[in-house]
Amino acid sequence: MSQYENNPGATYTPAAGHHLLTPLYDLGVALTTREALWRNRLVELLSPQDDDVILDIGAGTGSLATLLARQNPAMRYYGIDPDEAAIDIAQAKAVRAGTSPVFKVAHFSKDAVSGWPKPTKATLCLVLHQVPLDEKLRLLQEIHSTLDADGMLFIADYGEQRSWLMRTLFSSTIQRLDGVSDTQPNADGVLVPLMVQAGFAEIEEPAQFNTVTGSISILKGIKAGQHTE
Repeated sequence: MSQYENNPGATYTPAAGHHLLTPLYDLGVALTTREALWRNRLVELLSPQDDDVILDIGAGTGSLATLLARQNPAMRYYGIDPDEAAIDIAQAKAVRAGTSPVFKVAHFSKDAVSGWPKPTKATLCLVLHQVPLDEKLRLLQEIHSTLDADGMLFIADYGEQRSWLMRTLFSSTIQRLDGVSDTQPNADGVLVPLMVQAGFAEIEEPAQFNTVTGSISILKGIKAGQHTE
């Protein structure tokens, strides 16, 4: 059975944009983002090892927790999300699957996860396009500070929209739902420069998926050259 820590945060955008729609979030993401493709690729890239501690920021309804536990039950998973309704769904999934993730209802910060082990890997899925530019940078900086030495960050989100078709689809779907001010920097390619500014090195884009709502990129960065005393 999953462990469930509750520490509600302040104002945020629920997983599906509105609390009443949270139960439909999984279906919506599956239909509009080719989720099976990018999540399975993300799990391949994470390649969870027995000694891994994986921190999932914006854990949502626990889809990644389930896939990671299936890939390697020995790894340790910690998920944080401010949406209590989404975490309730994640907890129920874990019970059905017989897995033991740890969830916490809170906005992510280094202090919010200070009681957890240092993560060797962190994930950030479909979060950054929904928050202002200064919050994008804050999240990346705090993840960098939270990671263990040589830890890795994997981002799966709407990134640079490189073609006319992807820009058009993105503007007619995601930007209609989430607005332009927070989403446009992602479409313009801000994520890689922000990762550099936050201190990540060896940044790569190992995968990119065109969807009916725009292009989703997987980005990887390493916290290099800093070792725990």
